[in-house]
Amino acid sequence: MRPSPEITRGEVAALLAGALALAVAMFWPLALHPGTELPKDLGDPLAQAWQLAWDGHALRTQPGAFFQANQFWPLHDTLAFSDALVGYAPLAAIGSGTRAAVARYDVVFLLASAGASVGAYLLARELRAGVAGALVAGAAYGYAPWRLEQGGHLHILSSGAIPLALFLLLRGYRRTDARGAALVLAGWAAAAWQVSIGFSLGLPLLVALAVGAAALTPWWWRAGRPLPPRAHRAATAAGVALLLATAGVLGGPYVRVRDAQPQARRSAVTVAHYSAGPRMFLASSALNPLWGRASAGVRRALPAVPEQTLFPGLTVVLLGAAGVGWARWRRGLRLGLLAAAGTFAVLSLGFETHGAGRLLPYRLLYDVVPGWSGIRVPERLNTFTSLALALLAAGGAARAVSALRPGGRRALLAAGLTALVLAEGAGATPGRWYPHPVAPVAPAGQAGLRGPLLHLPAAPQDNREYLLWSTAGLEPMVNGRSSLQPVFTARLLAQVTRFPDRRSVGRLRRLGVQTVVLHRDRTAGTPWAQWRRRPVGGLGIRRQIVGRVVVYRLR
Repeated sequence: MRPSPEITRGEVAALLAGALALAVAMFWPLALHPGTELPKDLGDPLAQAWQLAWDGHALRTQPGAFFQANQFWPLHDTLAFSDALVGYAPLAAIGSGTRAAVARYDVVFLLASAGASVGAYLLARELRAGVAGALVAGAAYGYAPWRLEQGGHLHILSSGAIPLALFLLLRGYRRTDARGAALVLAGWAAAAWQVSIGFSLGLPLLVALAVGAAALTPWWWRAGRPLPPRAHRAATAAGVALLLATAGVLGGPYVRVRDAQPQARRSAVTVAHYSAGPRMFLASSALNPLWGRASAGVRRALPAVPEQTLFPGLTVVLLGAAGVGWARWRRGLRLGLLAAAGTFAVLSLGFETHGAGRLLPYRLLYDVVPGWSGIRVPERLNTFTSLALALLAAGGAARAVSALRPGGRRALLAAGLTALVLAEGAGATPGRWYPHPVAPVAPAGQAGLRGPLLHLPAAPQDNREYLLWSTAGLEPMVNGRSSLQPVFTARLLAQVTRFPDRRSVGRLRRLGVQTVVLHRDRTAGTPWAQWRRRPVGGLGIRRQIVGRVVVYRLR
């Protein structure tokens, strides 16, 4: 096996510093306002900021009950209602409170983009695309145009461990010394960390690694290649055991949720809703200043725009096409990357419940692979398509640079190609860069209330804010926010539309709810709009008006 290209410590140090600086620049001025602003919007980032806060809290205080989060009380394993971001728990253990939760999300958001670019750079270097090609790969994967709509999906943005694991495994197996064995173990550990972020990407990675191993092992034997050294075999066994153990331990709560909450298994109708056909690859985010307006017509015809703007960028496609024909790469590598890009692109289409769309291969995964039916959005497999295209683009860039004589022109061309890729992946709205709205501040009178709590009204956006505000004390509460809406919670909310009345108060008391918080500035158009006309006399509860909230103490 050919030796790996040399990567010096200086190059790695410059790579890490440059990746962080690039992330800060691409999402400027987010780094100036940690703790007060959030990237993209005030939707899912609020819930995921809470999620990180809970991960750190659970790691410190209840590691044995990690998934028993404070949302959707009194249900169990409620952290497993979404991808749990467990791998960030050590970082999330730093700091407490709402401001720290927002700052933590901002930091992790920037690290996720930096990590994706670092992983792709290292993998491209290992594939001998040179520094120029690796720079293009890092830019193309870390800042692909389709990622612009994923600002509230940290479990999807955090994909840097995928190329990092492949880099470590490839480099480790190419070496025959003890350091090679250590790299092999590190590669499997990186894959395990990716699984710990969530199964939306973790499960496809597990399947891809299994299919890759099943395909490569017979080829290895037929080629007459020797067995890897004993240390490598031991590292492989330990690494695979770690990966499977991680998947098994973290998968347990999801299995229990699937059994307790039937809607955790996404119906074929739900999956089909996100399956809009190949036109998704022509749709760019409205945040993209280069292609957003040009693809507006395609975007308007999509049923789930935030998930279906999969435009890869024109520069990446052109460079990828050049990479397919680069003779310095082995034919098998070029065809393998092309096949990977095509396979995952087709899988990203999902399937439909009627017509030819029923025959798309994603349906086979949905029906056969355990746990796959819990994945709601097929388009997120575009992560793997994006990686394959980024590596092909690295080959195209290396091909273009190698056509010039050594010297400054090569550096200028490499910089120019990288800049073009980044320009297509940059986000902006009229008058500013990628949006960074100010995080909502909890109303006075909410701090220190005794749980379990119920916040009213309980619309989805309300619940996102309640989750963020709960990071001040992480008291258990009936409210919660995920793509899975528990039947129990929906029924309970339907039973308290006349709160405070004798029936609703009795129901909440039997359940063990201690406090109800009515956000009176949100009651317009809700069943609680006339809350002042609902007396509390004879109900045995206390009512206190504090600023924008009305606090009802049931006990």
